[in-house]
Amino acid sequence: MTASAHQLRGSVPPIITPFRDDDVDYDTYAALVEYQIANGSHGILVNGTTAEPSTLSVHERNRLVDIAVSASAGRLPVYAATGSQSLAETIALTDHAVASGVDALLIVTPYYIRPPQRGLIAYYLEIAKRHNVPWMIYHIPGRTAVSVTLDTLKAIKDESPHFIGMKHAVNDLGFVSECVAEFGADFRIFVGLEELSFPMMAVGACGLMNAVGNLQPQALAEICSAVWNNDLSAARNHHEQLLELNQAVFFDTNPIAIKYMMRRLGLIPRNEHRLPMVPATTELEERLDAVLLRAGLLR
Repeated sequence: MTASAHQLRGSVPPIITPFRDDDVDYDTYAALVEYQIANGSHGILVNGTTAEPSTLSVHERNRLVDIAVSASAGRLPVYAATGSQSLAETIALTDHAVASGVDALLIVTPYYIRPPQRGLIAYYLEIAKRHNVPWMIYHIPGRTAVSVTLDTLKAIKDESPHFIGMKHAVNDLGFVSECVAEFGADFRIFVGLEELSFPMMAVGACGLMNAVGNLQPQALAEICSAVWNNDLSAARNHHEQLLELNQAVFFDTNPIAIKYMMRRLGLIPRNEHRLPMVPATTELEERLDAVLLRAGLLR
């Protein structure tokens, strides 16, 4: 582990997975890691939702982790999302990420199954006992159909000292305040919904894990710095300037819009997906072009 818990904060974009003729384009992925470093991101997240991990094999997910660790070369923390709907697959992904030398783990609540809270507790503790790398829960009930409660977080924290926080992709500012009150300011909470970036940081979140960071990494890093410097006016201005781009991310299922906009800006050579994900329609392309023009990103 190369990063302390205090270093695990700031803008940590979930990097997309580029495809070329249905294969993962690993060279472009390494270039995207370099792009994030050059533009001031405080970390990178591998295999987050924006990376379309459910369309990737375990081997492909593991190789992306290896490339991110190698390409970053210790210049910023690497977070690996290692969750799945299967305990065995989650363990395989987590063991590989730990062996690769990632700085932190992000483990999604198991999707589709809709387990009870006691099942979530047992699941996470079974994974956590295998390693000592700082780890967080990825809380995204809109995708997984299961929420975590404060009591569940408390039970996990009591048994796993290296459980350090969560990515919170829920429109619930109150839960952030409850977690900070219960666990203290060192509990790492990353914002997972673009439109709540500034508000959630203002009430105690430590950083952002937002898909729009693939497009505007520097702007997201500046929001974080402004909040840390107690310059809420500057943070709010950045947030307002990003509003339409943040909304555009969800004009269709993420990362359809993000990948199209990245191709338009020359960040990736093609906006390819694997089924059942599909590229943007012509109508969506026109709508996104208009957003990019208004944002001053297209000439």
